[in-house]
Amino acid sequence: MYAVVRRYEGVTDPVEAGRRVDEGFVPLLRRIPGFVAYYWIDGGDGVMVSTSVFEDPGGAEESVERAADFVRDHLTSLLPNPPQVTAGQVVAAG
Repeated sequence: MYAVVRRYEGVTDPVEAGRRVDEGFVPLLRRIPGFVAYYWIDGGDGVMVSTSVFEDPGGAEESVERAADFVRDHLTSLLPNPPQVTAGQVVAAG
């Protein structure tokens, strides 16, 4: 499995960001081959973190592209700063 973690800082409206992600972005991710799971986390203090899990690196890479497009098209006012992105193979899970 492969995972992508994106950390967003300076989020202006976490509730609205969560709504838009849930209604618009999650359905896009579910259509990517190899999709396993997705989590959008409110870390407080204007920090939100997403975690996407895929069966293979191709799906993980596609999710990075789709996330960038979705943020640009639907979340720019809510997520004003570019995310810190970490991606790689899952080496332990529970």
